[in-house]
Amino acid sequence: MVEHRARHTAHVLARLGMQEVSRATRRRRKQADGIPGTTTEQQRARAIRQALEQLGPLYVKVGQILSTRPDFVPDYIREELALLTDQATVRPFATLVPTLEAELGVGWREAFTSFETDRPLGAASLAQVYRATRRDGTPCVVKIQRPGSHHTVLGDMTVLRRVTGVISRVAPRFNDVIDTGAMLDVIFRAMSDELDFTREAANMKNARKAAKEFKTIKVPKALIATPRVLVQTLADGQAAHRLKQDELSRKQRKKVAKEFVAFMFKAFFVDRTFHADPHSGNVLVSPDGKAHVIDWGMVGRIDRSTSAAMLGTMIAMAFNDGPALAQSWIQLGSTTPWSDIGGFTADIARFVPHVANASLAELNFGVALTAVLAFSTNRGIQTSPNVSILGKAVANMEGTVRHIHADLKLSDSIRDVLQDILMEMVRDSVSPEHLAQYGLHTLRALSQGPGQGLHMLNDMANRQLTVHNHTRFNDTRFSKATATLTLLALANRHRPS
Repeated sequence: MVEHRARHTAHVLARLGMQEVSRATRRRRKQADGIPGTTTEQQRARAIRQALEQLGPLYVKVGQILSTRPDFVPDYIREELALLTDQATVRPFATLVPTLEAELGVGWREAFTSFETDRPLGAASLAQVYRATRRDGTPCVVKIQRPGSHHTVLGDMTVLRRVTGVISRVAPRFNDVIDTGAMLDVIFRAMSDELDFTREAANMKNARKAAKEFKTIKVPKALIATPRVLVQTLADGQAAHRLKQDELSRKQRKKVAKEFVAFMFKAFFVDRTFHADPHSGNVLVSPDGKAHVIDWGMVGRIDRSTSAAMLGTMIAMAFNDGPALAQSWIQLGSTTPWSDIGGFTADIARFVPHVANASLAELNFGVALTAVLAFSTNRGIQTSPNVSILGKAVANMEGTVRHIHADLKLSDSIRDVLQDILMEMVRDSVSPEHLAQYGLHTLRALSQGPGQGLHMLNDMANRQLTVHNHTRFNDTRFSKATATLTLLALANRHRPS
């Protein structure tokens, strides 16, 4: 399967390369004949998008991530990649029956009073979704994995890992700042739940618990879950981007939008497990003013430190604090030997005032985050690979909210939920589990302290003590080499003859 996917990928990319050569040839001929040349950027971008869609769901997700990376993807390509969809040609229902029989048994039809097999509700590269009714009268949807899709995605993951290995060898400096291997690992982990519907069902269960505190946020309930078949309650409503202006009152729209943002923020900064693909097609708004968040296959997970640093970044952006934003962003990643911290801080200080207090109708907040990413990369600062999946989720969330209530200010939403988030973070930090972790760190430090102290005194007695000073500010006056040589020189000056 891996070699087959490698050949398929090579074939699609070769065709893409031939199209580019053909465009370049036509352009030169027109220029030679005195015919005004037309830009080929749009054609190139469209060809890249179509190639990724042909390659399948994994490449589509990678392309969507790349659409949020202005630091190394040109704007005209990013705009086209943002249009990527995983829509696929509908397969006949008969091709999915063996999967239903294998997962639910040969008598699977007995669990339903109706099953609309003529036309699926949706068709993607990984699965097709159908409407049905259970024996107890519960309306539901049945998600069925396409035959072979699991192995296809795993094969593509192996191929892309080989590609990132080549990149790290050919362009090590680029890879120091843009860790392509780590970035792909984040995407792979986020997508892994899409390959096993029992994991997606578990994600839905957790999300339903988180949604209980919100009056307008709903998550479908998993009724039956196997690795390749998922039966869940029917989510009422239509996709957010299809919502018409007269369908909900302004008050309803504002409430839904604010609660959806609060729901996502809680997932980012408290639960640290979030819907990684909350685009408008995955948020169905019902006539009664409820937002049903569906498709929990792609879920992102981050640790405490990344979550706290990202929260600091968004708070600083909302409160127009450039230096604080720069500091929080650096905490999300790490510096390189050529990092320019001062330049990055100056970039952010000039940029942030244009973002604070802007509504979604006035400014794309997700794009603002990716602009910060571009500044950091240009200044040689490596950003955490988790930022890619976080940035995608924030951009998708923002796009969805724009369809529901474009006048909402994301900065205001941050202020509204900030107190609750901080209280949750404080409660989490004083939990028995967290206190036990602090205790273990303290015991480890105490147990290692005496030995380290004796080792340092022994070094001093032997005049072998060196001080290594690591600085993030690239100031050679305080470099490790200078500090070491100075101490050794002092030791030699006072050495007995």
